[in-house]
Amino acid sequence: MGKVVVGLSGGVDSSVAAATLHQQGQDVIGLTLWLMKGKGQCCSEGMVDAAQLCEELDIPYHVVDTRELFEEKIINYVVEGYSRGVTPLPCSQCNRSVKFGPMLDYARQELGADTIATGHYARIAYNSDTGRYELRRAVDRKKDQSYFLYDLTQAQLSATQFPLGEQTKVQTREMATKLGLHTAEKPESQDLCLIEQHGSMQAFLDKYLAPKTGDIVDTNGNVLGQHTGIHNYTIGQRKGLGIAAPAPLYVISLDVARNQVVVGERDSVHQPYCTVDRVNWVSVQAPDSPMAVTVQIRYRSPAVAATVFPLADGSVKLVFKEPQFSVSPGQAAVWYDDDDRVLGGGLIRPFVPEDEH
Repeated sequence: MGKVVVGLSGGVDSSVAAATLHQQGQDVIGLTLWLMKGKGQCCSEGMVDAAQLCEELDIPYHVVDTRELFEEKIINYVVEGYSRGVTPLPCSQCNRSVKFGPMLDYARQELGADTIATGHYARIAYNSDTGRYELRRAVDRKKDQSYFLYDLTQAQLSATQFPLGEQTKVQTREMATKLGLHTAEKPESQDLCLIEQHGSMQAFLDKYLAPKTGDIVDTNGNVLGQHTGIHNYTIGQRKGLGIAAPAPLYVISLDVARNQVVVGERDSVHQPYCTVDRVNWVSVQAPDSPMAVTVQIRYRSPAVAATVFPLADGSVKLVFKEPQFSVSPGQAAVWYDDDDRVLGGGLIRPFVPEDEH
């Protein structure tokens, strides 16, 4: 077996991924991408745990300083998105442009390895009929992370292993305990790395975006209150608006030009369709006709029935079987067939009613 470079965050999942491949007799090398200064799974605390794991397994360990790349590709991307009134999803962008791509390049150019592995809960299968590698959901649907991996390329999938894809999180913990790994009982991160480091997304954004007060208005333009910056709000938000009304109000749009947060009742936050750009057809070739799918419009939302309509510019229109709540621009929409194979995904555009096209 050849060398395999395992991306280590310092958590139990990547630890067990490395240990599993090591047990299988693969020549494992541990690697951590240094994304940010500070504490957290991806930073100094994670590197210490990753280094200790590699000592336990008696395998080499490397750290690659990717802080400048992370700032260029992710921090700037997130800040710019919030300044435009969208809610960016950094994880899928980070996986393709900061983690998998650079890690594979480093593995090949510096470490003489042809493949990489991570502790993600997802599966990869090769379809001999189509000649393509397919991204599939993990066996453990509660931990499935295929939603965040839709933007990977065929080249990246062909050189990647997901050792945990066929098992549950409970089994992962049990394996870590059985192997005596020091990360066995380590709690998992619950937040984005940016939130984990800064305490909240607002605290992170406050470092980059100056407060800019404006009006909170209803759909008729009536002023109901004041906001401290549209970057502090997201579509579907109900709490923290600081306004009183007879019925609960939700954020339905963010008007950057007028610096207004527009609110309305819950029904007005439902949308029958959305347009998705920056599309990546990960497991199949881009179709030229409509396709029935199931789609997730956020990580924790259930997959719902929809139809994908390919558009001439490479984007797609997603028409939901039933209108969906809180379709947030900047977030990823990821579509599946049989709710298992990831067909493709992309980023949701700001909503424009059809009569305004």
